[in-house]
Amino acid sequence: MTPAATTSLSEAFAAVREQMAQAATRSGRDPAEVRLIAVTKSVDTEMLLRAAHECDQKLFGENRADELLRKVAACPAVDFHYIGTLQTNKVRKVVGAASLIHSVDSERLLRAIDQRAAALGITQQLLLQISISGEESKQGIEPRDLDRLLHLANSELQAVQINGLMTMAPFVPAEEIRWIFEDLRALLAASDRDGPRVALRELSMGMTSDFEVAIEEGATLVRIGTALFAQG
Repeated sequence: MTPAATTSLSEAFAAVREQMAQAATRSGRDPAEVRLIAVTKSVDTEMLLRAAHECDQKLFGENRADELLRKVAACPAVDFHYIGTLQTNKVRKVVGAASLIHSVDSERLLRAIDQRAAALGITQQLLLQISISGEESKQGIEPRDLDRLLHLANSELQAVQINGLMTMAPFVPAEEIRWIFEDLRALLAASDRDGPRVALRELSMGMTSDFEVAIEEGATLVRIGTALFAQG
């Protein structure tokens, strides 16, 4: 649900945070378990800095590699996640710049990130993007392949940490896609969660149109842009 028209950035953030807290409380969760990622696609640096200073927002999500680098350089006091589709030829830019990469959707990409992180001497935190809905337009790893990739990370890779799972839901009424969030939560719960390169704790799911349902079904990270930055 999008909050009512607001007159300021701070009011927009306050409205979304209140909806997040209410959704967590409805499902018997501590609101502190859920973190807000303010999505800065098409948001300029000035607006981002306003959100950081006026709204005490310290976690942002970027969809494009070049924009990520530019905003990281301009805003060193905040934390950035990379949430957009990531092609292997952009791995060099994103690894090390984003504290968490949400959109790892193939073994090839996972290996490329590991190779780049090893070359930099860092451990790159990431999430595996899972194709729950089955839509051809939604990229992601098939659920049946998840445990194989977790085993691969634990046995063959050296410079990644798989922290959890992410999914993208179709743009339809939120109650029609509750099952997608339920299935991702169940998949995480059923997976081999621990190992040297695996510690599944995060569920990144839910955007402006459906984040309340996602929180009710276990999201720990919600990716919200329109409800925050499109003020009335």
